[in-house]
Order: sequence, then structure tokens, then C-alpha cells
Amino acid sequence: MPSVLLVCTANICRSPMAEVILRARLKEAGLESAQPVQSAGARAHPRGGETMDARAAAALQRHDYRPEKKWRSRRVQLEDFERFDLILAMEAQNLDDLRKLCPAPPLQGKLRLLLDFAPGLEGQDVPDPYFGPTQGFDHVLGLIERGVAGLVAASRAGTPLDLR
Repeated sequence: MPSVLLVCTANICRSPMAEVILRARLKEAGLESAQPVQSAGARAHPRGGETMDARAAAALQRHDYRPEKKWRSRRVQLEDFERFDLILAMEAQNLDDLRKLCPAPPLQGKLRLLLDFAPGLEGQDVPDPYFGPTQGFDHVLGLIERGVAGLVAASRAGTPLDLR
């Protein structure tokens, strides 16, 4: 499995949910490795340090995932573009932000939308549930699960993860 960075806007709901889900699915698939799986925010507070949104953590727990209590948000750093093999954005705006931050055009080949790995959802956004009702977090969790399932399946099959 390649190293993966999952990115949303503030790194307090969608991307940390995706990090927890991807780690769990990799463990279930026997694909745990020394390669890092992390999350970050394209527009997170520069110093980071925020905890996961309580509604995101509750949605994970309702679906039998175990978010880490010590988890803290962080902003995407320039070195992330070199460090990670694959950088998956939750929505088109995050992908645009990443393209602007990316220090070298060849590294932009690592940038994708998470749902590009979900058959039938390619090119679609994982919507931001932050300003909506609590049920939005469960909907988002389901979309993330579909993207993660496709990513894990592609990795297990040895499918090249470069979608371009």
C-alpha cells in the first residue's frame, strides 16, 4: 500500500474520518505496512492542534470505528508532496488548493479525489457536513467508505493507483 495523505478543508471532520476508516480497512485486509496514512487540511489553522469534530467522532463510533483520542489537526505542508505517494482530496476545492500549494508540477500526479476510487462516483465530492445536521456525518461516512473500499481493492489487486 502506498503512503496516503487524506485532505479536507480544516482537517476536523472528513479527512480524519477517512484516516480512521482507511487504517481500519487496511488492517482488515492485512495490508498494514510501515507506510504512513495521515490526514491534513488544505486550510487548517497554521498551528493545527484542533480535536476531531465531536459529530464526526460520534459517527465513526456509531459505525464501529475507533478514532484516536489524542488525534490533532494539522495543515498540509510542502514536504507532504514529497513524503506521500498519494494525496486524496475530499472535494474539488481541496484539490484546487492542493494544486496551488504543490511545489513542482511532476508531483501533481499524486493528487486525486478520494471518490475517484469509488465506482460510479468518480469526480464527485465528499460534501462538507460541518454546517449541516448530524445525519450528514453518517452520509459522508458512507461515501468515504466507498472511496476507501475502492482504494484498498485497487491496492490489493496491484492496480496502478495513478488514474491519469
